[in-house]
Amino acid sequence: MRSWLFAPGDSEKKMAKAADGPADIVLLDLEDSVAPERKPLAREMVRDFLAGRADRERLWVRINPRTSGDALHDLEAVMSSAPGGLLLPKAEGPEDVEALDTFLIRLEKAHGIPRGSTRVAALVTETPKAMFRTGDYEGAPRLVAMSWGAEDLSSALGARIQFRPDGGYMPTYELARSLCLLGAAAAGVAAIETIQADFRDLEGLRERAMMVRSQGYRGMLAIHPAQVDVINDAFTPGEDEIAHARAVIAAFAANPGAGTVGLDGAMLDRPHLALAQALLADAGADA
Repeated sequence: MRSWLFAPGDSEKKMAKAADGPADIVLLDLEDSVAPERKPLAREMVRDFLAGRADRERLWVRINPRTSGDALHDLEAVMSSAPGGLLLPKAEGPEDVEALDTFLIRLEKAHGIPRGSTRVAALVTETPKAMFRTGDYEGAPRLVAMSWGAEDLSSALGARIQFRPDGGYMPTYELARSLCLLGAAAAGVAAIETIQADFRDLEGLRERAMMVRSQGYRGMLAIHPAQVDVINDAFTPGEDEIAHARAVIAAFAANPGAGTVGLDGAMLDRPHLALAQALLADAGADA
């Protein structure tokens, strides 16, 4: 789940372009990219688009917020075509995921979809209230990923500026990024970095993706197909990383029961072993 590419649900052309590309997850959007008056049409278009695809496992739908008047209409429209998952915006705590699970149990049964097979990711920092609940998602049903967002939070705060002069986020949004990462780790799910709005700055995107990956993020949202290859590359372990991880594992295997081992002049302990094992798992590589 390295790259998560949005495509507006009221554009068949853009949905097809996204789905035919290399994104790991395609997010067919019924929320922010669709005007209110076009949401009924977008639901029908997303439902029909999904029905015509064989790769629905990687085709997800961003529904509208649970407390909006649109979320249940979204679910009733698209679940007949069995999307691979749902992105829940403006989540303010695990109870939002639990309520979504209740709806999905009924709709999966109605449409002959295996119970629990529809996965969920949640956007967990889009309101001030949500910021205080990021550590509460452990055990939330179906949840496989958590992401964050600056735009809606900025609007809720009445903030005019998100970025420092050097291009980094202002402290409030750095806090949101950190809370999402910590919350995802506590819940045992993947942390997914938010979008980069300037889709032309691919070098800046690469640097940012590599930076957040080094902190523990597992993937990133994208708003343009041009961003996908950069994100996929940044979140794919390189050969040097794989070789080092194998060396770490081999060093511990050669010293069974040891709490620490030496490698290339450095002392490594058991957390280094766990990181090496996780990296190989992400890469699909053998030790």
